[in-house]
Amino acid sequence: MTTLPEGGAWSSVRAAISTEDPAQVAEAVLALDEAGRRAVARELPGHLGPAKKETAERNPRQSEWSYAEKWTEPMRVAGAGTIAGAAAVATWLYRRDFALWRQPLDSGPLLSVITARPQDWQADLAVRLALRLRGSRAQARDGSASLALELLRRTGVTPPEHDPLVVAWVSQPPDLEHDPLAEHLVPRLFEAEGVGRALREDVVDPPEWDSGRRTWLGALRDAVAAGRFAAEPLVEGCVRRFLRGGSATDLRFFARLHEMLAPGPSRERTRDYLRLLPASPGPVAELALRQVRGSDWLSGEEVNEAAVALLSRPEGKLVRAGLSLLERAARDTTGDLDDLAAALASAFLCESYEVRERAVRLAVKHAGRFTATGAEAVREAASFLPADLAGRLAEAYGVAAAEPEVVDDFEPGSLPPFEPLPREPFPAPLTDLTGTYASTNDGVTFERWLDGFVRDPSGRPRPGQGGIYRQRQWHRLEEWTKAMLREAAAPGEEPPIPEEPRRAPEPVIHTIAVRTPDGDMEVGFGGLPAETRDKIISGLRQRGIPLGNLEHFTEEPPLEAEILHTMVIPSGPWSGGDREEEPRPTNRLPDPRHVSAPHYAMLLRCAEIHAALKAGTLPPYLLATPTLTSGHLDPAELVTRLEGYERADVQALPADLGQALLRLPREVDPEVVDRAGKLTSEAGAVLVRWLTDRPEPRLRVDWSSSGGDYTHDRQKGGHSPRLHPRVRIEPTGLALVDALLSDPPSWLGEEGGAYVHGWRLTLPSDREVAAMHLLPHLLNVWDRPGYFHEAVTALLSQDGPIGEAMALLIAVQMTEQSMFGWPERGQRLLLNATAADLLPTVECGRQLGLCLRRDVTKMGNVRQALEECARQGAHRQVWEIMTGLLPVYLPGPDERPHSAHTQALSFAIDAARWAKAHGPVPVVAEAAARRGTSGFLRTARALHEQLLQSPWDQAATGRER
Repeated sequence: MTTLPEGGAWSSVRAAISTEDPAQVAEAVLALDEAGRRAVARELPGHLGPAKKETAERNPRQSEWSYAEKWTEPMRVAGAGTIAGAAAVATWLYRRDFALWRQPLDSGPLLSVITARPQDWQADLAVRLALRLRGSRAQARDGSASLALELLRRTGVTPPEHDPLVVAWVSQPPDLEHDPLAEHLVPRLFEAEGVGRALREDVVDPPEWDSGRRTWLGALRDAVAAGRFAAEPLVEGCVRRFLRGGSATDLRFFARLHEMLAPGPSRERTRDYLRLLPASPGPVAELALRQVRGSDWLSGEEVNEAAVALLSRPEGKLVRAGLSLLERAARDTTGDLDDLAAALASAFLCESYEVRERAVRLAVKHAGRFTATGAEAVREAASFLPADLAGRLAEAYGVAAAEPEVVDDFEPGSLPPFEPLPREPFPAPLTDLTGTYASTNDGVTFERWLDGFVRDPSGRPRPGQGGIYRQRQWHRLEEWTKAMLREAAAPGEEPPIPEEPRRAPEPVIHTIAVRTPDGDMEVGFGGLPAETRDKIISGLRQRGIPLGNLEHFTEEPPLEAEILHTMVIPSGPWSGGDREEEPRPTNRLPDPRHVSAPHYAMLLRCAEIHAALKAGTLPPYLLATPTLTSGHLDPAELVTRLEGYERADVQALPADLGQALLRLPREVDPEVVDRAGKLTSEAGAVLVRWLTDRPEPRLRVDWSSSGGDYTHDRQKGGHSPRLHPRVRIEPTGLALVDALLSDPPSWLGEEGGAYVHGWRLTLPSDREVAAMHLLPHLLNVWDRPGYFHEAVTALLSQDGPIGEAMALLIAVQMTEQSMFGWPERGQRLLLNATAADLLPTVECGRQLGLCLRRDVTKMGNVRQALEECARQGAHRQVWEIMTGLLPVYLPGPDERPHSAHTQALSFAIDAARWAKAHGPVPVVAEAAARRGTSGFLRTARALHEQLLQSPWDQAATGRER
């Protein structure tokens, strides 16, 4: 060992630390004598800051987490080799300054300086490091568990009894044959908390693609086979762990271990297995049941105990097993069956009709084997049976107590009145344009600002640039209004649009419905060359897929079809080669695919005014400024404005004219039409065509499931429910009209839904179209504007038909729970629509059924929301909603019903009674006619029978659930 002066010792170690190489630090430390180690230990704490700073200076372009290991690991090695006490070293190694994002790449230098210390010192450090383990994520990535386990192995010290140590051990690949810790820690597997959760995914044999991986179950199997561990203590350990309780996840590993060991029946453990039957997780109860079934020494009392335990469980498989035990006990018992009365009572209380019916058959079959006491117990339990089963039991046991009559406390309240938004004269144009240009988020303020600017664009101070000219696109209204003010104050000073780096164009997707043997499939089919398209058509035809309208790909999907899936075909530019240069943009409008159409329409009007200002063709006033705060424009006023244009020989701005047309009411006075017919300009002719033959868009909502496109990922199986709003119209030639009356995108984020409060002013006479443009935000709950519900409510004050879009907006928001907002908001929306006589009830129910099918909402949420609305006066509308929901939600003959379907029928019984509904519902009648005794079918029959009765008789009808 080289002896260095104390100052030289620190200098040599510090120089080694600056190399960022832990191996050099270890070499320098191992060369020190005792005095040198003391000197380095004194200097190390003061070097923490300088070491970090020097490393940051050597790595200026890296973030702190990426260079942390370059200085922390050399410092840890230096401390581990020089600090005197084991406790102090344990504290040094894992001080907060040394927090790591991953385990050190090489622990060799650290181990080399530790193993150079005395053996007792190493053992002390190993135990201290083991006791510091806490099972945290930070320790999982900083290597503390690996270091502690390695030191325990090297020193041979007995591991301390510490649960996180056992969890850390099982979190590493097993090597039970050579690991000296195995004999100490295998018995602790069953006592340490966290082991089951750490090994919850462990299996006996890994899959073929991962066949080289060693699993703990496989290692334990091999160790038992080799005689290293006995099977019986492992089985006993599993049973002890089961008896301590826990979730199915925590006990999954031990259940698999128990199954792998395959123990035979044990008289000593029988009582333990019986104790597991009532409340342990399903897999544990099943293995306990197998052990109980295999026992030949169960007494009648124990059989009864097992049957009662199983009959009280929710799993149908275990309940049926309890009945089998009950039947076995009745068959094998030689005396009376009074001991089985308690088990029969449990069976009578089961939710499953099949179980109760089977228990009644058993009770009737053995009625003569019960004493008076036992028979009385059976009769008392029979009071909980449905009427038909209680009647069958009464023939053998006497009259059973009548089922208590259901008390209906439903009393509808008064429907809250709906107060529509007032329609007042539109306010005057703004005059303070510079002070308000950044506050145009409200639709009314935006229109007043545009009106004021066009009437008098000059003579105002211009706002600061704010970097808008460095942007190629302006998505915000305030960017356009600022640019207009600057152009008006200093014409011609606006810089050109900056260049954009060249990149491959994005693919274009066009959707087409294709009918397949399994249903309708939606295919991404846009941007493909004709040759490629023909090859795809040929391939689908060879697979036997009926092509439907695929060969005419410009046609829309069939209206009657419900789209179920999405097939994604790559589209857009396929290969390299020369591509034509995209034309340089002449304005800063964003891509219309990335913003909603109403938002884009507002930007388009700004761009049009901005361009007219630069070209010197700005009109004296705008055509589209509303005359009412609802956004409507008086047709007579529009004719007057166009007459003024013609007198001044002014050309109408296309977007302004298009917006003006969309703001006209649907009914126009014939005298106004006659006045418009006298206009001579092209804009006048467009107005006449609109007034005499206003285009009516075709609207509908399609659903699909698309893996890979995030909307609102609640759909099980990895597929997200996806909406496709459809708005179709013959092109009008007016860009703004055609943009607003076309298909919205399937999904948009919050930025794409900006200025949503002003959308109603854009389409005041087409509320259903405005609703279509809101749909892309409906399922995107996390990125939806917080005032979304207000925008939907505002549409109730507008004009135009209502249909699928409004029904869907109301349906989904009504069922949303507090995690997405306040549930009363959506319920108030439904009540407002009801009070305004604008609720499409049957369509609302149909859309709710489709939402339930796609797991957008849950039946429990639907029931809770509808019941609350019914209690507030919308009880008749709630029943009508259910008549639309049931046909699309209830399972068909080839589908398997589940509890939510039964819950829907059960609620329909209540809703029908509240509304005094009468007359069959075909889908309910069809379900009621099916053969079977399941709860679903019995509830369907109860609803069907209730609907066939006279309304005044229904209140007295007992209901069976």
